[in-house]
Amino acid sequence: MLLAVWQIASQTGVLSARILPAPSVILEAGLQVYRSGQLGDALLVSGQRALIGFLLGASVGIGFGIIAGLSRIGEYAVDPPLQMLRTIPLFGLIPLFIIWFGIGEEPKVYLIALGVAFPLYLNTFAAIRHLDPKLVELGEVLGLSRGEQMRYLILPGALPQILVGMRQSLGIAWLSLIVAEQINANAGLGYIVNNAREFLRTDIVIFGLLVYGLLGLVTDAIVRWFEKWALRWRPGAVVR
Repeated sequence: MLLAVWQIASQTGVLSARILPAPSVILEAGLQVYRSGQLGDALLVSGQRALIGFLLGASVGIGFGIIAGLSRIGEYAVDPPLQMLRTIPLFGLIPLFIIWFGIGEEPKVYLIALGVAFPLYLNTFAAIRHLDPKLVELGEVLGLSRGEQMRYLILPGALPQILVGMRQSLGIAWLSLIVAEQINANAGLGYIVNNAREFLRTDIVIFGLLVYGLLGLVTDAIVRWFEKWALRWRPGAVVR
């Protein structure tokens, strides 16, 4: 219904084609990008950036969350600086990242990693701190080592909230990628969008943004499927 109203408004001139082209025009522009081979190459480059940034940020966020969650000393050492850093506008760090890392791939990946790290850190830290104390007591009674407690009790118990943080982080990863690819990108979806902006191709710009959105939906669906599979041991869990 919405697409039909949009199409009619564009065709009748209620919506300017320069501001918001009709869905059919955007679709045709997307097909042009696809047939030229640019879309496939762009998805590969952007996907690689997002994946590397996500893995790096997830490792840092979960790692620091575990350190801070397991001990008061770790919390005092890790939490204050991370909370201070979290309040700094992420995209305001772009000029500093350019000075530090240049205009290559590094600032793009690190910007994504930084955005990903905080939700995972907060959720991992909170999940460990809110675990049932009886789990730790059970591990001690069974004579489990610290590593075995982490593997069999603490991480499984914290996993539901960690996965929530992962879904949040994936959304931020794609948002960060959109901004990161404005940093002198010579390939990727951001490169296509920037070129389209220079030539006032609003249809291609909107198509590129829609692709970003679809990528976010796909990755969120993957995490939701993994969540159902990984947490199938919970009472009432349904795996489809």
